[in-house]
Parts: sequence; C-alpha cells; structure tokens
Amino acid sequence: MPVEGGIPEGLLLMPEEEILAFADNIARCWLAQDGLWFQAVEFSRGMNDARRCNDSTWARFSPFEAHSIKRLLGLGEEPGLDGLEKALAHRMYARLNRQDIERRENEILFTMQDCRVQRAREKKGLPDYPCKSAGLVEYSFFAEGIDKRFRTECVACPPDEHPDAWHCRWRFTLKD
Repeated sequence: MPVEGGIPEGLLLMPEEEILAFADNIARCWLAQDGLWFQAVEFSRGMNDARRCNDSTWARFSPFEAHSIKRLLGLGEEPGLDGLEKALAHRMYARLNRQDIERRENEILFTMQDCRVQRAREKKGLPDYPCKSAGLVEYSFFAEGIDKRFRTECVACPPDEHPDAWHCRWRFTLKD
C-alpha cells in the first residue's frame, strides 16, 4: 500500500468517522491486551506481583505516551497547562473513558468520570480495582513527560472513597 508522509494512503482516504472508529477499536484492543497480561500475572503469581508489574509498566509507558503525544501535537519543551490539557485529551484512555478537565489559575483538575475498567468490575459485582498506586505512577510520569515542572496530586482514587459521579480525580499544578 502506498504511503504518504509516513501514513498509509488508505488512512488518508478514509472519512473522519471511519478514522475515529478505527482509533476507538485500537484503544479497545490496547486496553484488552493490558487486562490480559495483568490477569496472566495475577493468576500465576498473585495480585501483589501483578500490581507491581503494572506500576512498573506505567512508569515506562506514560513517558513514552507523553513524548509521542507531544511530538504529534507539536508541543514545545515546556508547554505548561495548555499543553497538558491538550495532551490529556489525546491519551489512549481518552478514547475509552469519559473524563473532565477543569482548568484553574495554576492547575488542572482531571476527573475520570467513567472508567471502563471500574465499570466492568461494577457489572460483575466486584469492588473497585485499587488502582491508586498505578495512577500515582501513571499520571505523574505522564504530566512530567509533557512538562517537567508539573507536580501531580491524587485527590481520590480507589481504594479511596469517591462519589458515584466519578472514579478518580487528579490535580496537576505547575511549579514556579
């Protein structure tokens, strides 16, 4: 298949709605693969080892994803709050989950209103997956990958209590 500017011609000719459906499918496959490797480790080695591997994986994937998005969007070295806001909207999870970004004077409040992983557990009658340790790694490494001046704080994330209206909330503050 011919390629133009590194993009297969077939993608260039696709209508936007088909490209978005394709992106959604890629995101679902990515999340399914993430869950499958996690369960493989969990069932063979236990939950603690699976969570330890998961946290380590996010420590490597989040900066990679941040760098990729930064390059895609043409963000500079220190894009600040504007850059992080744009980057959060382009993460893989943004294709799968309902999220809200509230911009404040020197910070962004990011809320995962509907998490596909947690919703699947709810449907099975399971408690929330305690993802706070992974989130601390994931969100701080992602934000710092966009701009090293960010400090990341968890407002609440399972196993923390949270309202029914959302699953987790994170605060990103731009350091002076």
